[in-house]
Formats: sequence, structure tokens, C-alpha cells
Amino acid sequence: MSEGFGGRALGVDLGTKRIGVAVAEGSLALPLEVIDARGPWRARLAELVASVGASVVVVGLPIGLDGSEGRAAARVRQWSEGLAEHLEVPVVFVDERLSSQAAERRLGAAGVDARSRRGAVDAFAATEILERWLVTQR
Repeated sequence: MSEGFGGRALGVDLGTKRIGVAVAEGSLALPLEVIDARGPWRARLAELVASVGASVVVVGLPIGLDGSEGRAAARVRQWSEGLAEHLEVPVVFVDERLSSQAAERRLGAAGVDARSRRGAVDAFAATEILERWLVTQR
């Protein structure tokens, strides 16, 4: 049996307003922070990669329920190309279908009220994205 991913990874949920970030060490993924997408987000992600010692950045790719890539996926791919230019680690993609809904359910089950969820859901969606990638590394 494979031991899976043994390093640190950063998970990213790229949105037009907010960018959720999660970190994983080994097989444990945790929400890290939410970045304002209208600010210097690439520089902040590069800082986070360095500070946590990430060896890979996992970006959620918004794939349609039918499996197709639309405009949102094209935008994420384009933004990620720009991000990769700021990093010394690989940027990989994972299907993020329904990750925000899964994050909403997780926060709701934990008793977090709807108002508080709004700020946290992006980081929890990044956690969901990172967990999906970690499963593929086992």
C-alpha cells in the first residue's frame, strides 16, 4: 500500500472576489485563509507557499456537471499560468465540482451560522479541493 503524499501542499479555490487557501501536511488538510482577489493575491500566495514550505499548489478547476470546461475553467487556467510564473513549485489542477456546496454543508454541520459561513466557505472549499487531490496521491 502506498503511503501517499508526505510533504506540504497548498490548496486554492480561485474566485473573482475571494480566494480560499488551505494547507496540507501529509494527509491532513486544513483551511488557512481567505485572500481578497482584487489585491496582490499572487504575491500573497507566493508568500504562503514559502512560509508553509509547500512543494505543490493544487488549484480547483471549475468543471461543469457534464464534465465540460467552460469560461470559468478557462479563467482559472489563465490565472494559474500567471500564478505559476511567481512560484518555484508546480501548480496542478483538480476537479472542484460542488466543493463550495460541500464546504457549506461542513460548516452548517459544525453549527456555523450563515453570516459567518460567508467568509469561511472559500477556505473550506480550498480544503475540500486539497482533500480530493490528496486522495489521488494515495
